[in-house]
Amino acid sequence: MASAQPPVLLDAMSQELNRNFSVLKEKADPPPYFMSYEVTEQEFGSVSGVLGAITASDGGKDRLLDVSVRVGSPKLDNYHRVRGDRGQFTSGASLTYEDNVNSIKRRLWLETDRAYRAAAERLIRIKTNTQVKVAEEDNSDDFSIEAPAVFKQAPPKLKFDEAAWSDRIRTLSGRFQHYPSVLTSRVAVLCQTDTRYLVNTEGTRVEHGRGFARVVITASAKAADGTDLSTFATFEAVDGAGLPDDKAMLAAIDRVANDVSALLRAPEAEPFVGPAIFSGRAAGVFFHEIFGHRVEGHRQKDESEGQTFTKSVGTKVLPDFLSVVFDPTRRKMGAVDLNGWYDYDDEGVKAQPVTVVDKGVLKTFLMSRSSIRGFDHSNGHGRRQPGLEVVSRQSNLIVESTNAVTEARLRQMLIGEIKKQNKPYGLYFRDITGGFTTTQRTGLQAFKVIPVIVYRVYADGRPDELVRGADIVGTPLASFAKILATSDKPEVFNGYCGAESGSVPVSAVSPAILVSEIEIEKKAKSQDRPPLLPEPTSMESKGDWK
Repeated sequence: MASAQPPVLLDAMSQELNRNFSVLKEKADPPPYFMSYEVTEQEFGSVSGVLGAITASDGGKDRLLDVSVRVGSPKLDNYHRVRGDRGQFTSGASLTYEDNVNSIKRRLWLETDRAYRAAAERLIRIKTNTQVKVAEEDNSDDFSIEAPAVFKQAPPKLKFDEAAWSDRIRTLSGRFQHYPSVLTSRVAVLCQTDTRYLVNTEGTRVEHGRGFARVVITASAKAADGTDLSTFATFEAVDGAGLPDDKAMLAAIDRVANDVSALLRAPEAEPFVGPAIFSGRAAGVFFHEIFGHRVEGHRQKDESEGQTFTKSVGTKVLPDFLSVVFDPTRRKMGAVDLNGWYDYDDEGVKAQPVTVVDKGVLKTFLMSRSSIRGFDHSNGHGRRQPGLEVVSRQSNLIVESTNAVTEARLRQMLIGEIKKQNKPYGLYFRDITGGFTTTQRTGLQAFKVIPVIVYRVYADGRPDELVRGADIVGTPLASFAKILATSDKPEVFNGYCGAESGSVPVSAVSPAILVSEIEIEKKAKSQDRPPLLPEPTSMESKGDWK
């Protein structure tokens, strides 16, 4: 099946957008004041393997349509949030890949009709709500007026040799056969392209794309007390050619397998409050979870949110030696590809760097086209997964420090804190798999970050001690006040972030940080015992293989 050439698709989108908008403005009540179409075209190839055997291979392409219809006025429209309730009008409808203009236009027409009906119905409910509920604290406009953008970029082409990658995955995954303590393991590769086409009634016409390639290495084991243990490593690049060679990946597999084997022998962590160092990768996740989500613009207007920083602009929210920049225009940090870059956001606004915190002082928020008090324009951070509505989201979070010391000096400062506080030990968080945070008022204003590799650091010179079964917990404002210093070496954590508008690619870049106090709690664990049956032994290893 041939892919539709970009001019065919964009022309069809523009023509049908203009036709539907003109008819609805003339005949519909209420008429729309704004409409947009976004088509996301994705193509991918993937292979995964276990212990030298291919367990899955897949590939394909799809094209999804998102329709936005706004009725009312920019001041009050169908997207208006009502005490946390937000409208859902798009559906991520499938669109043909063929150069069939009639098929494309018919789907656009049907989805526009459906989205308009839902928009008109919700606007009636919103207007009724404003008559019977107390006035909202932030009465800023629901939609900002932005200059139209015209941009065209040749879409990226998928380069994925399934046969070659299958051979590599067999070799890589087979390495785990040398580690009998690993209960399950997996090595997988994914290469994909993502091209987006956007037109709106303001005159925006944007075509841009990006590639993404990732290798994921995972290993797990089960301790005698039922605790499930897992470790991982990932490599990311803009395409498969940028991924490391087999030597580097085999070294990562050895590290992952040795880590999970060591965790089996490690003691269980106990609840503890004391000083700690977060590695750069761990600190990046820490800032993403406890800070980044709280400066997303839409959370400042939504009265169901905790609004941690809504009234903090111009005040100190972090130590004065820290600044935080969100920069979707940055594609690399050193030699490492960043995952949170893009040229235009999902509302057709050009990507731009945004300094949210400057020397500890909060300056602004991450903005989509949904205005908030004091900030009536987008700064290019309206993002979504196809099929969901746009909200303000993070991109490349970059932590900058003017109180940076060497990693050796940072460790000396940790030991000094242990002694000063008369603690039995401190903690070192080497790697973190992710986390989550609660931002709504109905829940606790708290966060949980999930470390993978944690060490106890002793002040008396004893070797660091690996522990297992710890989760980091805390509240954001208290945690920010405890940051004492950073290292002078930034590290990158690439991943995907899930929130109201779905899963979007992000990066977090940070040096290691020293905190005077962090709390850990015991991780939930299974009650199941390890396997009762012995692991099967290959005939080859017993000398019976012919």
